[in-house]
Amino acid sequence: MDTLRQRSGAKAERGDIRWHAAQSIQRCRELAAITDVPGQTMRTFLSPAMRSAMTRLQSWMEAAGCAVSIDAAGNLRGLYAAVTDDAPLLLIGSHLDTVPDAGAFDGVLGVMIALSLLEMLRGERLRYAIELIAFSEEEGVRFRVPFIGSSALVGRVDHDLLSVADSEGITVREAICSFGLDPEMMGKASVVDRAAAYLEFHIEQGPVLESEDLSLGIVEAIAGQTRGEVRFIGSANHAGTTPMYLRRDAVAGMAEWIVAVEGKARATKGLVATVGWVSAAPGAGNVVAGEARASLDLRHAEDPVRFTAVNELLEKAQSIAARRGLRTEWQPQMEQRAVAMDARLTLMVETAVCETGAAPLRMTSGAGHDAMILAERVPSAMIFLRSPGGVSHHPRETVREEDVANALAAGLAFLKLFDTTRDAHA
Repeated sequence: MDTLRQRSGAKAERGDIRWHAAQSIQRCRELAAITDVPGQTMRTFLSPAMRSAMTRLQSWMEAAGCAVSIDAAGNLRGLYAAVTDDAPLLLIGSHLDTVPDAGAFDGVLGVMIALSLLEMLRGERLRYAIELIAFSEEEGVRFRVPFIGSSALVGRVDHDLLSVADSEGITVREAICSFGLDPEMMGKASVVDRAAAYLEFHIEQGPVLESEDLSLGIVEAIAGQTRGEVRFIGSANHAGTTPMYLRRDAVAGMAEWIVAVEGKARATKGLVATVGWVSAAPGAGNVVAGEARASLDLRHAEDPVRFTAVNELLEKAQSIAARRGLRTEWQPQMEQRAVAMDARLTLMVETAVCETGAAPLRMTSGAGHDAMILAERVPSAMIFLRSPGGVSHHPRETVREEDVANALAAGLAFLKLFDTTRDAHA
């Protein structure tokens, strides 16, 4: 490990790190141009653009010395072998998919940082193996169910998930088969019996680090999430001939409820609630809507607070519906408990960041990440990078080269610490 020690932490060659930081940013922008929607960045689960991005990334991973494979969930995986076959396995990764009209760095930067760390090893084999994982799906855009990629690694892709259909009626199972993969091999994607730890680099996607003028953050926990779909069902009718007092307008009921969602979140410390998608049927300007559907996304660091808010909002929907002659339905899509990162691994990450001279900030992530899925079965840790302007999920999303360089320096220091700590706990 002498060569790695020479390149890690404060002793690392800063010029080399800055070069790799600039390359990581450039690669993110290169992949951002690979899209399913011309004029914006958008890649969804196993789409044509995802295949193209994976092909480009695979060539970089192979050049870095990885043996590359694609598992049954479409995750692109590059194994950087250790000096021995029975060595421990460290996972480093993030996701390749995006939201509609996305920025270049959410998820993808974490993959590029991991790739650069492997490249900076210059073929040196360590006493533990490293698997770079580019998750096929985290955002939940195509199937409205997030974390398909990381769920496969902990054995959570079951028949129900494989049966979920997208807006065109294509199921997850069918999408996997169309991509040339075999969903019956999903069990082989699991890493819970082999992985010693998981590390994820990710942009913060918020304003906290910038407000503190800090480069890197250490994630202690990830807030729990509830996601689902609410339906208000009334009666469609002619907009000109139906008096207001006789209407069973589903959109009006939905609008009242959405305002209540915002009010509940504003009144509850730490709670964030979002209705990010709404549709009406039949969807004509001269027809009273007979049905309205909307997404609901609630997050809080304390699960009991979130559970209470969900129940109160669903009761509010029923109350509004009863008063307006409507009925409601609730379709849960995700229930993810708040997850703490591994304490020992988090301390190791904090030590690595401090060795670079950066001042880390411990924080809770309000956004969901693949690390929250892995953390249920594998010791996990996360490093946040500052998001200039607090902007994410938008084309203006960006990063600072100095922050990426600090993350790479911390990553090299972590690789050294992970090896020495392995000796201590052998």
